[in-house]
Amino acid sequence: MTTENEGVLAGARVATRLPAQDLDRARRFYAERLGLEPVDERPGGLLYRCAGADFVVFRSTGTSPGTFTQMAFEVDDIQRVVAELKRRGVVFEDVDVPGFRTRDGIAEVEGNYPSKGARGERGAWFRDSEGNLLGVGEPVV
Repeated sequence: MTTENEGVLAGARVATRLPAQDLDRARRFYAERLGLEPVDERPGGLLYRCAGADFVVFRSTGTSPGTFTQMAFEVDDIQRVVAELKRRGVVFEDVDVPGFRTRDGIAEVEGNYPSKGARGERGAWFRDSEGNLLGVGEPVV
């Protein structure tokens, strides 16, 4: 039930869509590098589920600009996750701009949303086989 001031989408589930020019290549990347297998598929699309949230990798003739984080995974131990993904061949982005720099692939990000009860976040970014920019984050309490 929604109130007058609440948007009609407030109770909706959010599902990310990531484009892939080569769906077979993307499937291999997500399996071999991230350890994820689709929970379902249809012609031109692979459905993945992580902790109850869905995302789809779909066949597209378009490409992502890869200039912004398109999807992120929130984890409890970013160092362990980054180390495992590196072991699997994932290459993390190096960032070195004033006030924001990665060390060993991980950046310290100041501030966080008050509702998360964290004072900051640690983040790392990598690209999938299709050029989509993905992130890994850990709230810092």
